[in-house]
Amino acid sequence: MSRFVSAALFGAALLISGNAFAAKYDAAAGKATYDASCAMCHKTGMMGAPKLGDKAAWKSHIAKGMDAMVANSIKGYKGPKGMMPAKGGNPKLTDAQVGNAVAYMVGQSK
Repeated sequence: MSRFVSAALFGAALLISGNAFAAKYDAAAGKATYDASCAMCHKTGMMGAPKLGDKAAWKSHIAKGMDAMVANSIKGYKGPKGMMPAKGGNPKLTDAQVGNAVAYMVGQSK
């Protein structure tokens, strides 16, 4: 009985953590932010930006996790393959809008 309860609790924890991504970011809302502020670079690969839908280019970014990608997108990032200005160069974006846009791009690039 104890193993069953432990397994059930572990399964519930996995289910909840799997939904944390969905609860924290709204990829559908992120499309509008992507279109308005992110597409210029992520559609063309400008400044080394991984292109939307390019699974190979996004793989290493996705491996770092959503929190790291969103933090880099908010604060800005300079790496060996390119750079990104803070909030994609649009300081009017909220942190939530940036997170939603990242979620949209990740969803299109898995």
